[in-house]
Amino acid sequence: MSDIEASKAVLNRDGSMLLKPDLAEAIVSEVRESEIIQIACDLINIPSPTGEELQMGNYMRAALQAAGLKVSSQEVEPGRANIIGLWEGEGNGKNLMFNGHMDTSNSGREEYLTGLGYKPKAVIKDRYIYGLGIYNMKGALVCYTQAAHALRRAGVKLDGSLWIAAVVGEIEKSQSGDEFVGREYRGYGVGTHYLVNHGVLPDMCILGEPTDMQMVLAHYGSLWVRLKMQGLYVHTAFSQTRQRQTSVRRMQDVLEFINAWIPTWEECACYGDHRGIVNVGSIRAGEPWRASRTPAEAEICMDLRVPPTMPMQDARRIVKDFFLNLAQQFPDYGLDFETYVSVPGAEISEDHELVKTIDAAHTRIMGTPPARAVVQWCSDASVMSRFGIETLNYGPSSGERDAEGEKVAIDTLTSITKIYALAAAEICGTHED
Repeated sequence: MSDIEASKAVLNRDGSMLLKPDLAEAIVSEVRESEIIQIACDLINIPSPTGEELQMGNYMRAALQAAGLKVSSQEVEPGRANIIGLWEGEGNGKNLMFNGHMDTSNSGREEYLTGLGYKPKAVIKDRYIYGLGIYNMKGALVCYTQAAHALRRAGVKLDGSLWIAAVVGEIEKSQSGDEFVGREYRGYGVGTHYLVNHGVLPDMCILGEPTDMQMVLAHYGSLWVRLKMQGLYVHTAFSQTRQRQTSVRRMQDVLEFINAWIPTWEECACYGDHRGIVNVGSIRAGEPWRASRTPAEAEICMDLRVPPTMPMQDARRIVKDFFLNLAQQFPDYGLDFETYVSVPGAEISEDHELVKTIDAAHTRIMGTPPARAVVQWCSDASVMSRFGIETLNYGPSSGERDAEGEKVAIDTLTSITKIYALAAAEICGTHED
């Protein structure tokens, strides 16, 4: 094998990394826990709910510049911009992206979420960092940035290019009707859609979603469906014998029909050992300030989890068939059907070089290979895969969120940073002067 061919190979035949042991050790030794803790706390302390990512974007710009990357921004809309750091390779190796969203699952203003990890204020306790966003997914952005620092300090020269993208608007949110509009409702991949639509096209991508250091080889997609029904509008005093005609009573009938149909979806949306899910996420009817009137309209909104092997058009067709049966059952209900979110699932082959590389790097740092997983949440891998950018979800978290909210172990953040740095050097390739 020539030197050029060797530089393009992924791993040795025994599955170990091609990086020379002394270089790998130099990279790992340059990961600094104190810096990880500092930037993690800084990011938590910057509130960044969906639509309010500007201040965090400014911080990420400075952090990526400090790591020696060339930084640019993409204004997705006024007050919201993706921040992109580029380490331009010195050769023609493969190009890798680390992608992470800046918006948080919650705003930090929810009164019913009282745990330390639900607030934009960092707390360190028992070698865990608590705070809103550290789990989903500011912790990954910390690890990306510190991995770049470690590579620079170790004197690594990359052949391929490395991107670090901090994007807006990934959280599962959508504008709805005339009421829920504005940038705080524009999530579900809006930032990464803009990113790849405007020329940022790596060969492959690592998404540091909170996977507990497992490699997520597949995740489900999501289809949001709205069902509306009409009913009699009348004053309470004249409704006693006409309640069956109201939209609220009709909604109860429709819910019974939905509940009877859910096992059908669970069965047809199987993927391996996983079954489909239907969640009735919203029920709306009437006005609380005028309970003396029966509501003229009611609506039910559902989230259906779609396996990565099922085209979204097929998923919609199955749900539309359910609706047609529903309309036939209740012809006088004025039923209406709409799909208003469609996010396909994503999967990556066990044989992909990115999977093999993370497997080898994880094993080197942790001593054992990482577990594999299939999950039923979505990620921006849905967006990447549409552009042919194969993506692996693998990131830092330490168990599921509990009453305390979001937290990640400091040791997990440190280990993931080392693994990311080794993976970047392996994928992009390195050379000596």
